[in-house]
Amino acid sequence: MTTGARRRMGVEERRQQLIGVALELFSRRSPDEVSIDEIASAAGISRPLVYHYFPGKLSLYEAALRRAADDLAERFVEPRQGPLGSRLLRVMRRFFDFVDDHGPGFSALMRGGPAVGSSTTNALIDSVRQAAYVQILAHLDVTDPPARLELVVRSWISLAESTALIWLDGRRVPRAELEKQLVHDLAALLVVSAAYDEEMSALLRRVLAGEPADGPFGDLVGRIVALAS
Repeated sequence: MTTGARRRMGVEERRQQLIGVALELFSRRSPDEVSIDEIASAAGISRPLVYHYFPGKLSLYEAALRRAADDLAERFVEPRQGPLGSRLLRVMRRFFDFVDDHGPGFSALMRGGPAVGSSTTNALIDSVRQAAYVQILAHLDVTDPPARLELVVRSWISLAESTALIWLDGRRVPRAELEKQLVHDLAALLVVSAAYDEEMSALLRRVLAGEPADGPFGDLVGRIVALAS
């Protein structure tokens, strides 16, 4: 009869395990509140062994952030099939899935945490924003964005971040409403920009031409008409 001897992990396997454990703990509490001792205990190893794989908490936090950043960037990837409004709504649902699952870590990252301000952290945050920007342009079928469109899309990405952070403080607005509202926000930004620029106006007409009346953009038009009547 064999005994249940613990299998020895390789170096990379152990590193990935520790990153996963750290992410799980950071999803429940701010990284500032999670100690190396807690991470070691949750991983079933000693504190010195954690330092064997990571020189300090900051390096482990940055490694966990890198995995989370890759995950978050993937949430913006969506097949370019069907109406734009419906695609963006699916993206927002996945974005809020991430925010919901990693609330304290997401909040600590955006508002200030143990790695905030480091060149690694800033680069990772910027990489997520850039990935989101590229994906939104792809959904708009634009490869060489005019200046106004870049302003609209980057402003909207910042709005999504700040909306998620405010929502985490109490979740006082139903999540599903915020997801749709953010899709409406992008449409509204496009409309305002189109009022100032013919190129943006042509883009908006092209986008709206493929939108069904019962989609997110059609819903926004209906709400505006109701307000004006």
